[in-house]
Amino acid sequence: MKVVIVGGVAGGAGTAARLRRNDEAAEIIMLERGAYISYANCGLPYYVGGVITDKAALQLQTPERFHQRFQVDVRTGHEVIAVHTDKHTVTIRHGEEICEESYDKLVLSPGAAPVRPAIPGIEKNHVFTLRNIPDTYAIHRFVTERKPTCCAVIGAGFIGLEMAENLAKQGIKVSVIEGAAHVMPPIDLDMAHGVHNYIRAQGMDLYLGQTCTSIEEGHVILSDGTRVSAEMVILSIGVRPDTGFLTDSGIELGPKGEILVNEYMETSAKDVYALGDAVSVTHIVSDKRTLIPLASPANKQGRIVGDNLCGRKTAYKGSQGTSIMKFFGMTVAVTGEKEESLAAQGKPYQKVITTSASQAGYYPGSEMMTIKTLFDPETGRILGAQIVGGSKGVDKRIDDLANAVRFDMTCYDLQEMELSYAPPFSSAKDPVNMAGYVISNVLEGRMRPFAVENLDRIPENAIRLDVRSPEECAGGMMPGFINIPLDNLRERIGELDFTKDIYITCQIGLRGYLAQRILMQNGANTWNISGGYRFYDMMQKDQQSMAAVAGMCTACGMEKK
Repeated sequence: MKVVIVGGVAGGAGTAARLRRNDEAAEIIMLERGAYISYANCGLPYYVGGVITDKAALQLQTPERFHQRFQVDVRTGHEVIAVHTDKHTVTIRHGEEICEESYDKLVLSPGAAPVRPAIPGIEKNHVFTLRNIPDTYAIHRFVTERKPTCCAVIGAGFIGLEMAENLAKQGIKVSVIEGAAHVMPPIDLDMAHGVHNYIRAQGMDLYLGQTCTSIEEGHVILSDGTRVSAEMVILSIGVRPDTGFLTDSGIELGPKGEILVNEYMETSAKDVYALGDAVSVTHIVSDKRTLIPLASPANKQGRIVGDNLCGRKTAYKGSQGTSIMKFFGMTVAVTGEKEESLAAQGKPYQKVITTSASQAGYYPGSEMMTIKTLFDPETGRILGAQIVGGSKGVDKRIDDLANAVRFDMTCYDLQEMELSYAPPFSSAKDPVNMAGYVISNVLEGRMRPFAVENLDRIPENAIRLDVRSPEECAGGMMPGFINIPLDNLRERIGELDFTKDIYITCQIGLRGYLAQRILMQNGANTWNISGGYRFYDMMQKDQQSMAAVAGMCTACGMEKK
């Protein structure tokens, strides 16, 4: 069997290695248009920032080592420019030479290319994208030799924010520009407020809802006319499947140029498989086809294709987009669906916001994390989760919740999870257990949550009750709220008019729930504001900062004179 693999990074190299383990006799040719294979593209920003100092560390395998270990004919600098499924051949460009190569089986792993819109000035030599090792070297060389003092990062997804951090660590003043209403597309706006505040706290300027309309020497121009200083520009506004070479190949593509495959990673053409960032996959929550360009799914798919080439018929069961990012001392993680997409699909859901410590509160060094868990309101099935926290413990909690999404677990399963505990690592009630407890309270009617972004929908005649201590309230309160501390609530319960709805808040939601239980059992109709004052304060600070950037008075919303 002669197998030609197009692309030599995660998916392509993984397929080749698995195929060789399955079939020692197969002839395997791996065609990579670049000079490098099997490199750590997720680690590229950290070379720019000086965290990774050894160039060789970025290369997981060289062509020579890969050939020696797996007996794969690795051909770098070989670009496939056409596929002829009727003849079982591919056309290859190598320098000035054009040739054809036949195949028995063809594997397509071309990856995705950075989006480069038609912005005037985008061709200037201080404008960069980051997708491969040569991109990394070019950025590193520019920073080292030109020593820019300011940079604009256009696009605030994973790569954009990672690059913002690593450039800032080189002493460069960074401005982050995002065309959407919030950074980090996989999370929702309510969870992004804290991220926005943290970005600004690192000394970066943040422009939201703004696109770049032109690039000049020393500046970028935004859609509202703002000129942002930038002696270098990083474009990180997304990727698209790199499938232009498949035109007229007979292989079916989707509306974004993605390769359409079945559960066995087979394309519409006989004997042709595809995987990685260039294919659409089934989202395990929505059951819809989507693009999820992540390394982990690509590696899993490579293993599956390597099996299916040998007749095993192994199915890929879908993706859920589990991902995590370190940004200075903050960690942002996500799995499954987000609220914005569930609402767009018309899929029923509810959400809870819980705030927990990374470890026992009495143990030094504990950090807080905010967890948003989305669930089916009928069954309690976990549909997705987002976590924003410090440097400790976010990774293991998102992994627990990712398993819950993957294996159709409910809130009751979260409660039953027996998770490792010692004071340096967790509390006896792990944050994941706590999310399960809160969701079950909602499902069983013991707690009625109310979203902080809907404060303006509270009825005018309702009672707004803050059950924090007077000292906490002195630091700030939600407008219109009165203070009765939780510990005094029973003795002062007569001050409340139970003919009116009561909306309760505390710092993070726990005391609000305790107050709700007291009041509900005394006949009151109550709601507990999810996430509490802490969540509200994040939103307010973010909105005030955005108003200031837009040239608005943060107190009254009037234009500055």
